[in-house]
Amino acid sequence: ELTVLGKAQEFFQICDLEGKGFVTRQDMQRLHPELPLSLEELEKVFVTLDADGNGSLTPKEFITGFSEFWKRQFLLEQIALKNDMVQPSKGETACPVRYEETTTGDEDEEFQFSNLMDRLGVAKLLDDETDVKQLWLQLKKEEPNLLSNFEEFLVRIFSQLQEADNEKNELECALKKKIAAYDEEIQHLYEEMEQQIKKEKEQFLLKDTERFQSQSQELERKLLSKEQELEQLVQKQKRLEHQCTQLLSGKEETKVENTKLKLTNQELLRELERTSHELSLAQQQLQVLQEEASRLHEEKEMEVYRVTETLQREKSGLLKQLDFLR
Repeated sequence: ELTVLGKAQEFFQICDLEGKGFVTRQDMQRLHPELPLSLEELEKVFVTLDADGNGSLTPKEFITGFSEFWKRQFLLEQIALKNDMVQPSKGETACPVRYEETTTGDEDEEFQFSNLMDRLGVAKLLDDETDVKQLWLQLKKEEPNLLSNFEEFLVRIFSQLQEADNEKNELECALKKKIAAYDEEIQHLYEEMEQQIKKEKEQFLLKDTERFQSQSQELERKLLSKEQELEQLVQKQKRLEHQCTQLLSGKEETKVENTKLKLTNQELLRELERTSHELSLAQQQLQVLQEEASRLHEEKEMEVYRVTETLQREKSGLLKQLDFLR
């Protein structure tokens, strides 16, 4: 079956050279040289496989359909091969195993197949007889001349399967015996191992006790050393606490001094604000005085200009009078 599936996948890749993921009718025609089918038969196969009628075959549809085709071809080839193998030689009479026809002639096919399966004793060998039944019915309808060969082929196959099943049962019995002997050997080894573990455990406990005593003495020495170190640390802690107390008292004094400095700074800030206010008032008064002085200077200049102009006019008049007197 794996070989058939591999062959179907190989043909799908041959058809789908572009890697589309599906096969069309044109792609299907590429199989014509590979299969004993005409183009018309390939078209019928394509229509049969195209269950949804969308004009293309998915990998599942393609591989499933052609797997069934190759299974059928394989079984037919096997039947033909068996037929060639069981052909009677000259002077011999062929005695193929055929189904015993009943005198009634209209016996049901289902009953015939069941009778055949019962005679072959395949109930214990096959869980599902559907595939064999379908092939048997198909041969009975389409190629009844191969039916006897197919039944002979089934006889040989199921005989071999029965022999294989018997060998399997014998192997299972031998395996059970070996398992029982193996279990006994394992049990013996387990008991020996338990004894060995017990001895090693006792030796380990003895060594562990000695090691524990030596470790206890070593721990006592270390504990004494640690106690001495702890005492030194306690003394050192007391000194540090005394230093901390002194630092705290100095911190309080510093805090009081900082408070005084803060108050002094506040007073200085108030004094600075008052001085700044007075300075601002003085600047305003100075600006007023400067404006007043500027105004007086301008008035004085105007007065000098008027006096100078008057003197010029008087001088001009006097000059005219002087000229007149002359």
